[in-house]
Formats: sequence, structure tokens, C-alpha cells
Amino acid sequence: MNEYAVEHEISGHEPHWETSPWPLVLSMAMLFVFPFAFSLYFVYGKPIMAILSLGIGIPLTVLSVAGWISEGVGQTREPGYSVKAMPFFIVAEAFIFVAFFVGYWVMRLSASSWPPAGTPEIALTVPIIMTIVLVSSSFTIHLSEQKMEHGDRGGFLMWLIVTIILGTLFLGLSMNEYSHLFAEGFNFKTNAYSTAFFSITGFHASHVFVGIAMFICILIPALMGKMSKSFVKSASMYWHFVDIIWFFVVTQVYFWS
Repeated sequence: MNEYAVEHEISGHEPHWETSPWPLVLSMAMLFVFPFAFSLYFVYGKPIMAILSLGIGIPLTVLSVAGWISEGVGQTREPGYSVKAMPFFIVAEAFIFVAFFVGYWVMRLSASSWPPAGTPEIALTVPIIMTIVLVSSSFTIHLSEQKMEHGDRGGFLMWLIVTIILGTLFLGLSMNEYSHLFAEGFNFKTNAYSTAFFSITGFHASHVFVGIAMFICILIPALMGKMSKSFVKSASMYWHFVDIIWFFVVTQVYFWS
């Protein structure tokens, strides 16, 4: 027990749920699942090492989600710092996206012709549908948060589940598009545009995946009657960030290709 908890135990108050190791574990898992595995396979040509990286990252992801859920089920007080800490995390993630976009802009503006040879015509219908789905999910998580504030547990759960479904649909549409592009011979190694396309959209998709994981970590305890307002607010804040970033992704990578 930390000093903060001891102090509150002595004073007769319940200790806050101030810290959790699971966000760090999930972040490490994402490193193994995405950049490490992708780099090992596509940059260094080591498929066995890439599979090993996935073998480490995927179980860590499941473990972190399970750990988060167990904390949510067992908690008795609100977490103390999640809402205040989330903006710092969002800013850090925003800078990573900026790095991706700057790299894309340098390639795009310095190329004599764009897109490079070998790039199929990418239809805009699917990204428009994906945009509608993701924007809708921002509204649904906002509605879920509002229902929670008014003590409407049923409404909170309903809109939270709708948000999870919309996020999953977004990922499904993305994977479906990937499969069609792969079938046309357009993959990570086709040309500079394909590398940028899959890197940027894939990095965004990883954030959608993490957001869905966070919502599941909220949903399961909520079904057992444990609702953390701070956790919901911080997850909602993160989801709105993912939604806003998508507008940059879709305009730069799809419409300005």
C-alpha cells in the first residue's frame, strides 16, 4: 500500500484507486503488436521474429484488458488522476501522428508525380462510410456519458454498447478495404505511397482498437453495477481524439493522394 493509501486508512477514509499498471502494459503490448512486428516483417524481412513479437504482444493485450476489467470490478472509489492525465497522453500521441503526416507531406510534395506507379485507384466510398461511422460513435459515447451523469444506467450501457459496435464496424471496414487492396497487389512494399497509406491508417486503427478495449473494460464492470465516472470521461476524451485524428487521416491519405 502506498503512502497516500496509508494516510487515508489512518484518517478513516477509503484510499483512492490512484494508479494502475495496465495502461503501461497495454502500451508495451501495442509496441510488440504493431511497430515491432511490422518492422521485423516488412523492413528486416524476419517473419519468425515478427510472429514472436505478435506472440508476446497479443497475450499482453489480453492480460492488460483483463487486468483493467478486474480493477474496475473491484474498485470502490473513483480513480484520481485519469481525467487529468489523459490530455497529456493525447498530446503525446498527437505528436506521433504529426510525425507521420510530416513524412507523408515531404514525400508527396517532393515527388515529380503522385501517386507513384503501381498504385490502384482507391475508391472514396468506403472511407466516407468509415467517417460517418466514426463520427456517429463520438455522438454515441457522448450520449452514454450524459446518461451516466443523469444516473440512467440502462441508457449508459445501451449507448456504450452501440459505441463498441460502431468502433468494431469501423475496424471491419478497414480490414475489408485492406483485403481488397492486397488482392490488387497493393501492399506495404508496393511503393512509397502504399507504405505511408498502411502505416498511417494502420496506426490510427490501432488507436481505435485500444479505444474499444477501454470501452470493454468499462462495460463489463458496469454490467456488474460498477461505473467509474472518471474512467468513462477519460475514455470518452480519448475516443473524441481518435475521431478528430481520422479527419486528418482521411483528408490527407485518401483525398489528397
